[in-house]
Amino acid sequence: MIKLIEEKEIGIDIVEIERFRKKKFIENESFYKKIFTDLEIQYCRKFSDPYPHFAGKFALKEAVQKSIAHNTLFNKIETFHTNSRPKIKIKNQEKKYDFITSISHEKKYAIAIAISKKLDSHSR
Repeated sequence: MIKLIEEKEIGIDIVEIERFRKKKFIENESFYKKIFTDLEIQYCRKFSDPYPHFAGKFALKEAVQKSIAHNTLFNKIETFHTNSRPKIKIKNQEKKYDFITSISHEKKYAIAIAISKKLDSHSR
């Protein structure tokens, strides 16, 4: 089988970190669980200031949605890190897209970009 790239799309999003800082995790746990997976929550909460990380992951999920032009539920898009690089897994659709991603956050804002490659498998 040969995988061919049919199309590439790009999505970008910027988020004010303060939006998450105002919604303290302890007081708004149900809000966070609607957006983030348990793995993402665990990752963000290991930092003394988890809110830039929550904002970055949220921005990446938005960027992914824009890049695939599909309204996938946020808790079905999982972000994780491999060798300090953000990666994406879309639950029940892992084979459909390949992603190149980046997240950055500083002071007030978190920004993320996702380049998606729609994959198609063809037999030789």
